[in-house]
Amino acid sequence: MFLKNYILTVFRSIKSLLKGMKVTGYYFTHPKNILTQEYPDNRATLQMFERFKGEVVMPHNTNNEHRCTGCQACEIACPNGTIKIITKQELTADGKKKKRLDTFVYHHDMCTLCNMCIIACPSDAIVMAQTFEHSVYDKKMLKKILNAPESKLMEGVE
Repeated sequence: MFLKNYILTVFRSIKSLLKGMKVTGYYFTHPKNILTQEYPDNRATLQMFERFKGEVVMPHNTNNEHRCTGCQACEIACPNGTIKIITKQELTADGKKKKRLDTFVYHHDMCTLCNMCIIACPSDAIVMAQTFEHSVYDKKMLKKILNAPESKLMEGVE
């Protein structure tokens, strides 16, 4: 009984191997029918699916303005401390002190791409980008400052 099961298992394995080799052999002899896309070669035409989450970014308009009020809701919502909001006090036109964004620090190496920060943001200041090439030799390069230098809060956002 044992020997019979062993021999049947060997024959099934060989049959499965030959079936896979048949497909491989077909694509080897018919290279124009290959469906697999070669990633580095198709960078210009590559389209990621709509729901893909690559990294957190802060969009700025043409006037170098962003929508981040510095409320720190995204920092609080982040489960592992990926986001650090540094704020400063500014005087408004009527003489009141107002908390404003100074630096938005994003640690991509710690991000789990859970989207919690995007959901928590009341002013839609941050979004998930579709970038996916994040390989670097130095881990320090994955720490990003999201607000552009000399950027300011967009008019009408509070």
